Amino acid sequence: MRPTYARRLKALQEISRTIVSDLYLDDILRLIVTVTAEVMNSKICSLWFLKEKDKVLKLRATQAIDEEYIKERTLEFGEGIVGIVAKQKKAMKILNVLKEPKYKEKRLAKKLGLSSMLSVPMEVKGKLIGVINSYTSTPHRFTKSEIETLITVANQAAIVIENTRLMVRTKVIQEELETRKVVEKAKGILMKEGGLTEEDAFRRIQKKSMNSRKSMREIAEAIILSCELRK
Repeated sequence: MRPTYARRLKALQEISRTIVSDLYLDDILRLIVTVTAEVMNSKICSLWFLKEKDKVLKLRATQAIDEEYIKERTLEFGEGIVGIVAKQKKAMKILNVLKEPKYKEKRLAKKLGLSSMLSVPMEVKGKLIGVINSYTSTPHRFTKSEIETLITVANQAAIVIENTRLMVRTKVIQEELETRKVVEKAKGILMKEGGLTEEDAFRRIQKKSMNSRKSMREIAEAIILSCELRK
């Protein structure tokens, strides 16, 4: 099962490419678990996200196809192996999950034929992003090389995820700023042409938005276009 240098390099290259790709986060997460499962020869690879506000970990991606396994699940910070790895920010290896008292999903593990587990934190500059797990179908003692491989992949994946989050956040902010500019321009038109106050102009746009079930930006753009056509 020991990953070769070439396979480790290939995994890192695959994940690194997503940094500059146009893939959305869910697609990126699926790619990460698929590549990780391949390089680690995993029966199942799963990726859990930390929701900082609620201090819970949520299953976000796996290459498994079992319906029960892929359903939405959460673990408290410090709960189960995943929660402990997240809290301590340290890798853990379990020879037999069915005999591990701290492992929380024994029934599901038995159903899927899972045996050994390697779980490592995903970090960016000391900030925890989540946890990634690799399972085998037979008892396996993870080597130092395998642990180092999964840690390296996990940290590379964490960078990709954090960069994606920042890009999405930046895009949302840009869209909000553009919307504000359009609404402000439409308000100005209504104030000038209809003699409305700023507050009344805003309420008119808001009301039209609610009645037509269109966004305020769409209503504002229609007002601007109508004004330009009249000129």
